[in-house]
Amino acid sequence: MSTSDRTPDAGEFDTSHSIAVRKFNRTHGLIPPAVEDQDVQLHRCLKQLSQKQNPIDKYLYLSGIRNSNVHLFYRLATNHIKDIAPLIYTPTVGDACLQWSHNYVQPEGLYLSYSDKGHVASILHNWPYHAEITVVTDGSRILGLGDLGINGMGIPVGKLALYTACAGIRPEATLPLMLDLGTGNKELLEDPLYLGSKREKVSAQEEREFMDEVMIALNEKWPGIVVQFEDFKNPFPALERYQHKYTCFNDDIQGTGAVVLAGIINAVKKSGVPVKGQRAVFMGAGSAGVGVAKQIVEYFMREGLTEDQARECFWLVDTKGLVTNDRGDKLAPHKVYFSRNDNGGKQYKNLAEVVHYVKPTILMGLSTIGGIFTPELLTKMAQWNKHPIIFPLSNPSANSECTFEDAIKYTNGTALFASGSPFPPVNYKGKSLQPGQGNNMYVFPGIGLGTILSKSTVVTQSMIYASAQALSTALTPSERSQGWLYPEIARIRDVSVIVAMGVIRAAEEAGVDRETRIEGMKDEELERWVRSKMYDPHEETQRVEKEVHSYIKDVVGNGVGGSHL
Repeated sequence: MSTSDRTPDAGEFDTSHSIAVRKFNRTHGLIPPAVEDQDVQLHRCLKQLSQKQNPIDKYLYLSGIRNSNVHLFYRLATNHIKDIAPLIYTPTVGDACLQWSHNYVQPEGLYLSYSDKGHVASILHNWPYHAEITVVTDGSRILGLGDLGINGMGIPVGKLALYTACAGIRPEATLPLMLDLGTGNKELLEDPLYLGSKREKVSAQEEREFMDEVMIALNEKWPGIVVQFEDFKNPFPALERYQHKYTCFNDDIQGTGAVVLAGIINAVKKSGVPVKGQRAVFMGAGSAGVGVAKQIVEYFMREGLTEDQARECFWLVDTKGLVTNDRGDKLAPHKVYFSRNDNGGKQYKNLAEVVHYVKPTILMGLSTIGGIFTPELLTKMAQWNKHPIIFPLSNPSANSECTFEDAIKYTNGTALFASGSPFPPVNYKGKSLQPGQGNNMYVFPGIGLGTILSKSTVVTQSMIYASAQALSTALTPSERSQGWLYPEIARIRDVSVIVAMGVIRAAEEAGVDRETRIEGMKDEELERWVRSKMYDPHEETQRVEKEVHSYIKDVVGNGVGGSHL
């Protein structure tokens, strides 16, 4: 092996590398001479991060580290995940996407434009790594911010950073993928700094044909690659078209449903109200809302209800009011399943009317309408329920249907609460109360890891449900005694192991796994095996040191020259 013409990778400019490694990587002299302890590196990063004045500056700083020293970035992220996650994903990623083209300084991810139709496979060959998982978006519905076109690339980049930080999927095995299919955002089309194609959004038929080519090309290049769809304005067609043919899932529908279901399983148990007595009002009847509701329907059925009985526990509200059969408008196909036929001809035109009509035990928000869970509604929920279940799940924080502080204040501290975005603790009657956060990062990293490790041919609904069940069991006795609905986020890698094991077992039961090495493994052995497959950025320096010294030993033993060593 000759290294005389070797070009260093960006991640090899690491000040924790020894002189021998630097010589081998040809970075000797290109970085300062001190060989640093990893703790010193992290101290410097945290100090620099603290000097940034606002979240977007912190986001850009962290992006710079990820692109210049990937292992240092993930050491920082895994050690301080509770503080770093909100900076690399929600809520900060929303602002990052809004400013993506204006802040662009370096390539991240892969862009496939509609003008590339017919040549997608050749473009995929430009990606220099072996991809095991990709997050794909067309930017048409980014969080609650609408159509951002290619500016939505921040979502795949951030999401995959969490796959690595939370579940140990190696960073080089991840592929952030943006489909540039045009945009209906006039402001972007008129922005001279916008980096996407200056064209109107393609038709549904054109998008479907392009997606077919993308999915074929991805699986020809990397057979069995896990494809996670994200932030499509209409996410159902792609999921329905590909979920039984390729290894894919949609986090907006299935991941959101799973993480909320885990919280609901624990909240229902704490509420003291059996599933047959639950009444859930959903503010928001889009793809995420319907996906969440369907996951909970499955849980209610597993608890003994028929499908009709379970479905009748839900009242969905959209911008026109309660979703009913006789409302007079043509319902979107995904809303029909939960459309009510028992309203006696009366139409309830807003959330307040529906809440007073239903007197729910569960108030769920996926509307992106900040503050719509008003003090009056929260007070009523506490009057009707000993422990009202309040889940304002919209992102970012400004779009949350209520704050944790309001939920506690207006329910007199009785709410069983989980939100989509983080909120600070609240001091109530001398006690510090911790908010639950129904963040998808509790499940999607484990779903991805379990699917990859089991070599599953598809992602079944039973695997998604298993991720929720596994998450609901992941709390420690201490966390349960404090009334938490979700585990401490600092334990996310342990949680991801539990979720991944649940996914693997479900894949085995469904007969879609292809990894023969896990056959017959008991849980303890499977856990050790899963952990052994996870990337640990803290071990990378030691791993490289061993590889380089082994190489040098072989070179010397074979009498091969290597002047720079």
